[in-house]
Amino acid sequence: MKKIKNSKTIILFVATLFLVLGLTVPLPYYIEAPGSAVRLNELIEVNDKVDENPGSFMLTTVSIRRATPVSYFTKYLPFHEGVTKKELFGTTESSEEYDNLQKYYMDSSVNAAIELAYKTANEEYKLTYKGIYVMSILPDSNFSGKLFVGDTVTALDGQKFKSSAEFIDYVKSKSPGQDIAVTYQRENKVNTISAPLIEIEQTKTPGLGISLVDHTSIETDIPVSIDSDDIGGPSAGFMYTLQIYEQLTKQDLRKGTEIAGTGTISPDGTIGRIGGIDKKVVAASKEGATIFFAPDDSIDPVIKKNYPNVQSNYEEALKVAKKIDTEMKIIPVKQYQDAINYLNQLK
Repeated sequence: MKKIKNSKTIILFVATLFLVLGLTVPLPYYIEAPGSAVRLNELIEVNDKVDENPGSFMLTTVSIRRATPVSYFTKYLPFHEGVTKKELFGTTESSEEYDNLQKYYMDSSVNAAIELAYKTANEEYKLTYKGIYVMSILPDSNFSGKLFVGDTVTALDGQKFKSSAEFIDYVKSKSPGQDIAVTYQRENKVNTISAPLIEIEQTKTPGLGISLVDHTSIETDIPVSIDSDDIGGPSAGFMYTLQIYEQLTKQDLRKGTEIAGTGTISPDGTIGRIGGIDKKVVAASKEGATIFFAPDDSIDPVIKKNYPNVQSNYEEALKVAKKIDTEMKIIPVKQYQDAINYLNQLK
């Protein structure tokens, strides 16, 4: 009798151990799923005031979680998707670099949203060029292991520049193999390193072996603050713009309506395509949104030829809305003004 009891104890222990391991052991695999719809009047203050009008503008997110042996199988649930580490991180080599890149995308989308909202509302703002942002580094670059994704290069050979174009022109004036001193900022610390330039294979010109974009900051006469610490990526830019613009102009654009959406935003008002829109539509519907703005992006003919089934974000969103049988309206938008025009006719 005692032997049977011991056997049951061992079986229970082994089963518990397997369950714990199945729930906690991380795999090199990730699960993307519907995230949340976040009300922007909880995140944004303009002129040190929050928006207390009824209704909400909401940004939408995709949830990304590291898979375990048990959660791996959730990829078969509706609107869930499994992605490999390579598919998620792309050219970045670590989760830290990936997070840095997502933070840059978010910071850039915030700047673009503020610029467009203030410009549209005829309010004063000032853009400041901070340097170039390191987006990726070639494996054969002599700065590989010295510069990292997320660094901001502020000077070359002690010289500062006003744009990435000036930076590139200066590098092109050098020769492959010639040493160049790079001053950069990382986590509020400034350092300078030197290494030889390489010859870029595609262009046969000298280069550091990095891809780059302008890194700017924006200052406004009327203060604006956005609490986006827990959100990464560029896809909230469009909805940020709507929220900031409404508060700047003191208009009631929503008229009590719960409005969600997604899309990148450019300073000229172009709304760009984003990933995971199916999951964002699901998140918005669950949160009670009755309107969803979806980028009505144009598909490049070459891409359409190679991938005949590819659809615009708007077409994807319509398909998902029908599948989940939501009453939420899907509204196509190409330009920021399209959204303003639609909101102006709300009753």
